[in-house]
Amino acid sequence: MEDLAVIDEALVARSILDPIRAEILAALATPGSATTVATQIDLPRQKVNYHLRALEEHGLVRLVEERPRRGLTERIVVASARSYVLSPEVLGTNATDPSRMDRLSSRYLIAVAARLVREVGQLARGAEAAGKPLATLSIDTEIRFASASHRAEFTERLAGAVTSLAAEYHDERTPNGRWHRLVVAAHPTPHESKGRTHDG
Repeated sequence: MEDLAVIDEALVARSILDPIRAEILAALATPGSATTVATQIDLPRQKVNYHLRALEEHGLVRLVEERPRRGLTERIVVASARSYVLSPEVLGTNATDPSRMDRLSSRYLIAVAARLVREVGQLARGAEAAGKPLATLSIDTEIRFASASHRAEFTERLAGAVTSLAAEYHDERTPNGRWHRLVVAAHPTPHESKGRTHDG
């Protein structure tokens, strides 16, 4: 079972967004059958079996084993991943495009994040198919600024540091060099995050 699967096909997205199928997937965090899932979520086995076939068809569940049971064969399946994320690719031409956004707006940040999901999802799938690791870097931290002026000062210094590093290591001449996308983002932490209290 994967930790995370990126869904980039509209039909698969439609399947996982179905409330019953989402509930079945949650129940299949550990291997189970139509019978065990039906008991767990209180639905008829036949109905669960119908949805399981659709989920398996879309690769959202996979077969673990088949067991003989009362003259029949019981299929044990498990969810393909512990969690899922939808790529903007499922929206087709309606997917967001950062180039159409005001770079100073919050919507631009959202569009960049959406592009990140789409691009890294595609790259990760290709790397997995090729049996190769995908080199990525993630830095995720939180900082509490004493004032708006401190935030502005931090932003200026961070931008300067990134610009300096990029200029030092950027090389368009080396034949085997590979382009990388660097994204630096910041936004206020939601009030409910980790039970923190916020003034104002």
